[in-house]
Amino acid sequence: MEQIGYRPSPGPLDAVFAALADPTRRAILSRLATGEASVNEIAAPFEMSQPAVSKHLKVLERAGLIERDVDRQRRPARLKAEPMAAAVRWLEEFSQFWSSSFDQLDDLLEDLKKAGMKGAEE
Repeated sequence: MEQIGYRPSPGPLDAVFAALADPTRRAILSRLATGEASVNEIAAPFEMSQPAVSKHLKVLERAGLIERDVDRQRRPARLKAEPMAAAVRWLEEFSQFWSSSFDQLDDLLEDLKKAGMKGAEE
């Protein structure tokens, strides 16, 4: 039975949101937004081993959020923002819902304010 209005989430978006769900991976992406970095450079601010950081990098790489090159003995990582743009576009589909919800809340607050002023005058 097919649900009306239900569209299965595309696979790449699932990987992006799963990768972004972890605060360490978000911090790594923030670091890479300033420029490419080696595993040692990425691991420096974290209290975790290099293998643990490498695991996070693999998740980010599978999600398409970073790419890694081989530069002699180091493998610098670089941010790839395109998959995040797809996630933003998906989230923007809900902007009309949020805008409408906030408008309704504004109307309710205005009504409550007016009702409160009427009650104070009596």
